[in-house]
Amino acid sequence: MLLESIDQTRLEVSPTLDPKRRSKLGQFMTPGRIASFMAGMFDTLPPDVRLLDAGAGMGALTAAFVAEALGRDVRPASIDVTCYEVDERLASILDDTLAACADQCTGAGVTFTSRVIRDDYILQSAEPLLREQRAYNCAILNPPYGKINQTSEWRLGLRSLGIETVNLYTAFVAVALGQMEAGGEIVAITPRSFCNGSYYEPFRRILLAGSAIANLHVFESRRSSFKDDDVLQENMIFRVRKGAEQGDVALSTDETEARNVPFSDIVRPSDRHAFIRLPVSGNDLADSVQALPCVLADLGIKVSTGRVVDFRTRDNLRREPGADTVPLIYPQHFHDGGIQWPIPNFRKHNALADNDDTAKLITPAGIFVLTKRFTAKEEKRRLVATIYDGERAGFENHLNYFHENGEGLPLDLAKGLAAFLNSDAVDQYFRIFSGHTQVNATDLRNLHYPSRDQLEALGRGDTTMDDLL
Repeated sequence: MLLESIDQTRLEVSPTLDPKRRSKLGQFMTPGRIASFMAGMFDTLPPDVRLLDAGAGMGALTAAFVAEALGRDVRPASIDVTCYEVDERLASILDDTLAACADQCTGAGVTFTSRVIRDDYILQSAEPLLREQRAYNCAILNPPYGKINQTSEWRLGLRSLGIETVNLYTAFVAVALGQMEAGGEIVAITPRSFCNGSYYEPFRRILLAGSAIANLHVFESRRSSFKDDDVLQENMIFRVRKGAEQGDVALSTDETEARNVPFSDIVRPSDRHAFIRLPVSGNDLADSVQALPCVLADLGIKVSTGRVVDFRTRDNLRREPGADTVPLIYPQHFHDGGIQWPIPNFRKHNALADNDDTAKLITPAGIFVLTKRFTAKEEKRRLVATIYDGERAGFENHLNYFHENGEGLPLDLAKGLAAFLNSDAVDQYFRIFSGHTQVNATDLRNLHYPSRDQLEALGRGDTTMDDLL
């Protein structure tokens, strides 16, 4: 079977690819079972398919699409495929894959034509003479994952197409959407990170304005679908139809069957940031958090990112505390809801020099609620909060800290806030809203909170989370 042969080749070739080039290109080959699942997600195929496979690799997605099309009760009369692949080694394998697809189609009485464009998909699509030359009615994508620098050729090319985005995977989807005919469908596997956050808001606007979301399929972690590669981003598969009227969304996971969810549960009509929610299960708690009455500004509380970027102030880092230092707090100092400091034989640093150069990096003495900006996969909670109660200190950049205009918080308020942030409800909220393990200050500002009085009561033990939700 063709797809099984490609899968075996993937397992043999993938480890031999140049790691640096692979990282630069964001190459992650699609396993056969995932490719087949994606191909089966398409609705009724048009009689004459014009398929786009941008970043095609060895051709697993195209092969899966052809197998799916030929296995349906109503087959298309013709399949015309355009594949983009910049890696010559992979493109050579892709040529063989397409030849095998042609043989299968011939045997089934379906006309098959194809081309492999050995060029950068974004840059080639941005060339003025080529922008209007191609229109597709189907696209199946496993786009590369990698950040786009402000001054890169990719960023300039995308801007010429009216696209602002920060990652290659969203760029590929946005460009493909612009090349689709009305009613055309895109099925793509991507990281979940575009679902929230300010950086991806322009892309979400493009996606939601130009298409209707039909399916969302969520994986527990990207390793579950790309376990043979070193991939850490959580991911999902989605199907969108260009220019269609938005209806309910079929939401599924690798552990649950699809269920129809109202679109208003996916994108709240009142959400000015157009976050894409993924209420895969048990979203009652998350809805209760969303319904809470306050945002941070209402509470008189602010949240900031830790000021100490250690590599920018190396000369002021100290392994151990001394008379002329202040505590330097890293995420590793979190311990059982409090701070364990100093850490003996800590591989980083326990202290920051107290001098004129570091004055702006040091927070006043007081009580602060700290949260980790990044959590490990093995940690039980997406958001981890603790209380710092002590002398002047430096908070490292991988932390966020809650404060009142730079000063500490009252103890009861800090205890209540930490208890709220560590609750199952908030964990559920972030798992639905966030497609990654990073929790930025912006995410915390957008979170809804109980009132200040309620948080203080929670801190005193006069109420519980169950009472507040």
